[in-house]
Amino acid sequence: MRLLVLLLSLAMPIVAFFSQRGAFGPDNGAISGQYPTLVVAAGFAFAIWGVIFLLDVLYGIWQATGERRGDATLDRIAPLTAAGFALTAVWMPLFSMGHFGVCLVVIIAALVCLLRAAIVLTDDATRLPRQWLWAWTPVSLHAGWLSVAAFLDLAQTIVAYGWLPTTHMLPWSIALFVGLAALLLWANARMRGNVDYAGAAAWGLVAVYVKQSGWDLPGASTAAWIALLLAIVLIAQTIWLRMKWRGGVVADAAT
Repeated sequence: MRLLVLLLSLAMPIVAFFSQRGAFGPDNGAISGQYPTLVVAAGFAFAIWGVIFLLDVLYGIWQATGERRGDATLDRIAPLTAAGFALTAVWMPLFSMGHFGVCLVVIIAALVCLLRAAIVLTDDATRLPRQWLWAWTPVSLHAGWLSVAAFLDLAQTIVAYGWLPTTHMLPWSIALFVGLAALLLWANARMRGNVDYAGAAAWGLVAVYVKQSGWDLPGASTAAWIALLLAIVLIAQTIWLRMKWRGGVVADAAT
């Protein structure tokens, strides 16, 4: 299973390379342009995938080598990380091919797997030396970005299939922001102020603010301010939780 995690961590950037070069169809930017929503981020936000993929590969190497090969926590999360990485890789060609409904199921499943893995690592942070750097950080970043990306994907799927009105998107977009807020604040509290998880999510929310600020869709300005407010609240919650837990789980693990 550990070797599978490593192989799948390598598969994600390889699939992304071909996906961005049109091997499976239009790239993400082109598809997003076809289905504009009030819950879409500026293009720069997706550069975070490069960081996530790099750290995931380093995690894949780390967990498959040395004394970590016998660690019970890494054994426990190996199926979760393997599934999360596999689903992330599968999502990219499916999205390029326009299978939005399947993509939505896939990205939610990937989120569930990696968020669960991040929670397990948080709970076991003090038992596995330096896991906060080599395991907790990459898994948490991936889960944080997927938390936002899943709702971006949901909004695009709603528009693509016409499930809800596309001329007046603000009411249901607000509902999506409420759902996203509930997920982010719950998960961040559950992980006692996970700065990596919250940082990735805040990055996405700021990118939504930037995109919607210059968007001409009805309700875009309101959506922009909601996204920015949520980012601020999430950051404030993280600071408070880390103070409450005397530096948070990272400080505990480092000692």
